[in-house]
Amino acid sequence: MNKLMCIIFYEDRNFQGRSYECMSDCSDMSSYLSRCASCRVESGCFMVYDRPNYMGNQYFLRRGEYSDYNSFGMSDSIRSCRLIPPHRGSYRMRMFERENFQGQSHELMEDCDNIQDRYRMSDCQSCNVMDGHWLMYEQPHFRGRMMYLRPGEYRSMRDMGYSGMRLSSARRIVDSC
Repeated sequence: MNKLMCIIFYEDRNFQGRSYECMSDCSDMSSYLSRCASCRVESGCFMVYDRPNYMGNQYFLRRGEYSDYNSFGMSDSIRSCRLIPPHRGSYRMRMFERENFQGQSHELMEDCDNIQDRYRMSDCQSCNVMDGHWLMYEQPHFRGRMMYLRPGEYRSMRDMGYSGMRLSSARRIVDSC
């Protein structure tokens, strides 16, 4: 297998049925498969989503076999995926307590297992990712629902479909993606 990032999706569990090989972002899997119940990450790292256009619940997948979408917590078929490019260098993100970069803020350069305890922030409603790729989690200690953040400005987590989700921990994606 070449060194390109590659994920193979299958219509049925246990790598059965029609398949689709993907080496980039895919906003709507229904163009290729009627459903997606299993996948194999040949190389690289990907986020998979249970709704088209990178919406809904999302899951981080690294090299390996995922014989059933339930095995990593997904309750429905995989509908879209995003390639996580490799990152070499520093990691930097500024979190804000309120939307539109308002309220208390703190800069992260390392993983943070509990935002509320470490920074005394009640919530993280916006952020600016300057360097690296990050996963934000709903619960402390990198648990619960997650959200992938790549470099850019995120003015409102609610507008991204995370209304009511309190972000409580953050981890750098340092896997050899």
